[in-house]
Amino acid sequence: MMDLKIFDRMESEVRGYVRSFPVVFSQARGSVLIDESGKEYIDFFSGAGTLNYGHNNPILKEKLIDYLNTDGLVHGLDMATGAKRYFMETVERVLLKPRSWNYKLQFTGPTGTNAVEAALKLARQVKGRPNVISFTHGFHGVSGGSLAVTANAKFREAAGVALGNTTFMPYDGYLGPDVNTIAYLERMLDDPSSGMDRPAAVIVETVQGEGGVNVATRRWLKDLERLCHQYDMLLIIDDIQVGCGRTGSFFSFESAGIRPDIITLSKSLSGFGLPMSLVLMKPELDIWKPGAHSGTFRGNNLAFVTAAQALDSYWTNSAFSDEIRRKEELVRDWLENLVHSYPGVGLSVRGRGLIQGLATPADSDVANQIAHKAFEHGLVIETSGANDEVLKVLPALTISDEQLKKGLEIIERSTGEVLAAKGASAHVLKFGGKRR
Repeated sequence: MMDLKIFDRMESEVRGYVRSFPVVFSQARGSVLIDESGKEYIDFFSGAGTLNYGHNNPILKEKLIDYLNTDGLVHGLDMATGAKRYFMETVERVLLKPRSWNYKLQFTGPTGTNAVEAALKLARQVKGRPNVISFTHGFHGVSGGSLAVTANAKFREAAGVALGNTTFMPYDGYLGPDVNTIAYLERMLDDPSSGMDRPAAVIVETVQGEGGVNVATRRWLKDLERLCHQYDMLLIIDDIQVGCGRTGSFFSFESAGIRPDIITLSKSLSGFGLPMSLVLMKPELDIWKPGAHSGTFRGNNLAFVTAAQALDSYWTNSAFSDEIRRKEELVRDWLENLVHSYPGVGLSVRGRGLIQGLATPADSDVANQIAHKAFEHGLVIETSGANDEVLKVLPALTISDEQLKKGLEIIERSTGEVLAAKGASAHVLKFGGKRR
């Protein structure tokens, strides 16, 4: 047993992940974590979506070390630096010009909730209205403004104060497959006696990662954009967890053919696990006065270096996107076969790209038990959803097929062990699909 006493004695009770993964990690390479005893774990957690390119990515690490060896600026507030200039040039060249997009960049720092706070503040200034629409099961951060648009009661109750200026509406599929939640939202907006204060903006995730890997359809997103135009609301896409390639394209909303007014990015933006967040806004929305939104760590030049290199290395053509979609098929097929192997248990699969969820009955602890078993067998994986009922498959986008299959085999084994303990047996045609 590893010595975790110092963590128990000195670290706040608020700590979370160390409880799920009670070992001391000492090294990490690619999609492998190594603890102090030398045991290796396949990583299907990826720093909650922060390590899309794996741990200590050698391409990014080399660029970072070279920069440090030249005594390049590390901390720069919002001063002009060569690293920031090259990052902005790379964003323009790799992301914006090929799409014929025009956005201005606001560097907020250092985490995703900082980007959301800035986006909400800006939207309210632009429209002169305080109310914002958010959605059931949405997660946008745990600082004040971000928490107000986050739905989960556990996080909201921790605030200790009233959280207002938000109207929650049902996400796509929340009321079942036969209910058009966009029609419900439109009725609320159209009726002056609905009780909804006129919103400045709508904030939404195209895939709700923390909310249970709930996926909005392309049609739902397009209809939501239409409502935003029709009712003079700004559309904010929170792409913090499912952007940066997680769904296949760099931005998760591209396949829907929509153009958000504001986009928030963080997590894997730096590519190396370095803190960095960013707001992209249409130029006409940039009504900030100088210094009106500040922050000491909004100029992480190390993050600029690795972020630019990640864009140059992975996003100048479609090859990387094609690889992500190929791996998506492998994961999806494997999980679907697992579901079919245990009919009647209540398992299902949901997700897009390399964020996939194995959903279990909401009133059970099955997902948590599978995650616990998987860790015993050498796989780091977390759960999500209102009741932690979804096993969230979140590997690095660069993971090898061998490591991906090894991790999926551990999920298969762990699921079997947990369900067997509950009296469920595998179907005789177990894993008869195409993945073999």
